[in-house]
Amino acid sequence: MRSAESVKRALNPAKYNVIEIFITKEGKWEPGPIVPEPGGNAGIDVVFPVLHGTFGEDGTVQGLLEMAELPYVGAGVLASALSMDKAAMKRVCRDAGLPVVEYAVLDRANLNGDGFVPPFAFPVFVKPANLGSSVGISKAKNQDELASALRMAARYDRKIVIERGIAGREFECAVLGGNPPAAAAPCEILPSREFYDYEDKYILDTAKIELPAKLTREQTAEMQRLATACFEAVGCEGMGRVDFLMETATGRFYVNEINTIPGFTSISMYPKMWEYSGIPYPELLDRLIGLALERASTHRNTQYSK
Repeated sequence: MRSAESVKRALNPAKYNVIEIFITKEGKWEPGPIVPEPGGNAGIDVVFPVLHGTFGEDGTVQGLLEMAELPYVGAGVLASALSMDKAAMKRVCRDAGLPVVEYAVLDRANLNGDGFVPPFAFPVFVKPANLGSSVGISKAKNQDELASALRMAARYDRKIVIERGIAGREFECAVLGGNPPAAAAPCEILPSREFYDYEDKYILDTAKIELPAKLTREQTAEMQRLATACFEAVGCEGMGRVDFLMETATGRFYVNEINTIPGFTSISMYPKMWEYSGIPYPELLDRLIGLALERASTHRNTQYSK
């Protein structure tokens, strides 16, 4: 809701007539749902989904908008679903030759938290495969903590990802779609807690940000290269924020994840990185909407039946 309010305030009222649609946690659409058929949504030219996490960033809403033949901002169905699933995203990035942290995947149906021994040393991070905003993520330093972390992650998803813990620094890099896509100046996240969790992101507001990140020119260029390569590997469009880990012992960058609908609040880094890189917030929104309309125009040339 905070992200949506920020987007609405930044849109030029002389150019856009904003229609707000609110979806409750129970899935009720207010004032009413989008109809999944072409021509069934009079008055809507383009949709800007500002929906983080499940049922918004995972391809479900994108599929609805495709059925309605409504242009929309951001990644399509496949890229949204793929990017949301941390295990699938890591597989695709690894196959594309991008560096990802060693990981294992467990299924909730076969979960035996007390018996699972990770194939790498502690500490480890335990995550629901399909969730956003660091919900359900735990750091486990031993077998007992791992069992507890697995049980918590299993509350949120049937698929659970366990990653080798990286001692190092956390970065984010914003990518804007185009041909080719472009990466902004990256920023560094300095968490106030042991890691950048939900409370640190949205409640405490005590994490510190370094923008631009204190990196060498070569390191910055490499992170930007990896960010756009990740964006393209998952088939992302419009926008994406690629999160990185930099291991202190080796200096190596690892692609941690990609967010297809990054935060757009007043403290969110995606618009801030682009503002620092020369694209103010209102212009960024114009570009994203333009990309959405451009994609819709190319889709009209696609034949779906004989």
